[in-house]
Amino acid sequence: MVSQFGSLGYTIMGKTADLTVVQKTIIDTLHKEGKPQTFIAKEAGCSQSAVSKHVTRKLSGRKKCGRKTFTTNRENRSLKRLVKQNRFKNLGELHKEWTEAEVKASRATTHRRVKEFGYSCHSPLVKSLLNHRQCQRRLTWSKEKWTVAQWSKVLFSDENKFCISFGNQGPRVWRKGGEAHSPTGFGTCPHCQKHQSWLNDHGVGVLDWSANLPDLNPIENLWGIVKRKMRNKRPKNADELKATVKETRASISPQQCHRLITSMPRRIEAVIKAKGAPTKY
Repeated sequence: MVSQFGSLGYTIMGKTADLTVVQKTIIDTLHKEGKPQTFIAKEAGCSQSAVSKHVTRKLSGRKKCGRKTFTTNRENRSLKRLVKQNRFKNLGELHKEWTEAEVKASRATTHRRVKEFGYSCHSPLVKSLLNHRQCQRRLTWSKEKWTVAQWSKVLFSDENKFCISFGNQGPRVWRKGGEAHSPTGFGTCPHCQKHQSWLNDHGVGVLDWSANLPDLNPIENLWGIVKRKMRNKRPKNADELKATVKETRASISPQQCHRLITSMPRRIEAVIKAKGAPTKY
């Protein structure tokens, strides 16, 4: 008689090896049918000893590998407080302050503990902090309904930073998932007087654009597209950098730009839903 499990073709494993989920299922099924352990071992592709231990619930698997955790819960809580006190401290600063409190831990251990707390290191989002008055103004401004056709006649502009060197990435911040738009996840952005002066000097009319609206400016996303396209480019000097930016910007299709324009109604609805608070863009 051919068993229903005969076609699985498992190789014989040592008696100390862990059983797979499929093997455990085969053992449990055949054991309930009253099959002898020698038969079960052959069908499951393991030793009879492994079958016996599993049936008697003594098979617990291999012991976990790796070093034991040597830092105490109290020491871990102190590191967590250091991270919360200043999210912009780098790993070296966190490690130094933690070990100064007579905690015996390596730099790698410090990094591992911080990640266990749920934090990872990111570049901070650049947007202005909003007070209650600014949120109310954003909300009022967003309730002035515009159509996509009207938005398509607007010239969006904003500055962005491009660097020749990729080594200096600026400040970094420790944050958990979903905290990117919380006050701890970004720093402030200065007002660009030079940009405003250029518009005035060239007679460009400016909309009644509420302050602190980067999430409503689709050019922010356009700059993101440009930077992603330039990810593998390595300009050697400022002239090459400018040429690369212009070339990459010109490669963006009108269809991509139009998709950003058509996103304006969704952006406005998001601001209204957030009652004027910052939104994702």
